[in-house]
Amino acid sequence: MSGLNSSLGFFLAVVGLSVSGRVLLRRWTILLELVSAFALCACRLEVDTIAEVGQWAGALGPDVAVTMLFLSIAIHTAIMQDLSGNPAVTLLRLLQRDVSVVVAVLSIAAQLIGAFLALEVAGRFWAMELSDMHMIKNLMMSECTTSLRVSAALGVSTEALAALLLLLLHLVLKNRSQMLKIPVLSVVLTLIAYTANNYTSGYVNPALAYAVTFTCPGHSFLEYSLVYWLGPLIGVFLAVFLYLGNIPLLFSKNLLYSKKNRFRLPKGKTNDEKSS
Repeated sequence: MSGLNSSLGFFLAVVGLSVSGRVLLRRWTILLELVSAFALCACRLEVDTIAEVGQWAGALGPDVAVTMLFLSIAIHTAIMQDLSGNPAVTLLRLLQRDVSVVVAVLSIAAQLIGAFLALEVAGRFWAMELSDMHMIKNLMMSECTTSLRVSAALGVSTEALAALLLLLLHLVLKNRSQMLKIPVLSVVLTLIAYTANNYTSGYVNPALAYAVTFTCPGHSFLEYSLVYWLGPLIGVFLAVFLYLGNIPLLFSKNLLYSKKNRFRLPKGKTNDEKSS
């Protein structure tokens, strides 16, 4: 079986699990966050396999990896909709007081479990060695290439900036139709990943970063945590503050925007003015 065919089979299996989970667990939001994180991380792990190994083991160029990344994000967003599978988005909702602290903590825990399960499932899939590409990936599992290719300080800045841009866009499109949100967010996420490839890969998702790069040698767990947790956290706070002018969970006073009308209505004449 060719590398691309086996990858497509893996993607279809993950999509099938996502749809099934969406239908069967629709009443349990926390468990749906687990499913969402699992699907997102599993697909990204396979996309990274195509990007790292496919070019010289399966004749798959970078264009194939970028296309598969875009399609996986678009399909995931279409199926899961408001279920992000992303701790950064959960923290965003917490700062806006859209969810309680308990729900936020449980959601993040579920997302991390989903990321762990995705890594386990992807590893078992690679171990089946259905193609030369996956055979090589299986041999490389213990020596995977780290996504953090810069210093921790620059990595934090990169993830913070990427999170700020993405989450501001998320807030702007919050009440828009899915027909607009899905393609726009998919394109932006793909561009962020492509642009930040030589820095941090622009995950803007601590759970996704855990699945893809935390187990790779080259940096300590603390360095990974600083970049892929602190960076998005900074971006979350800045996005909420710049969009609302305050952070509802912490303070309600608007420090940036005035609630007064931008245009003043003309005052009507008083009775004295009319009589004169």
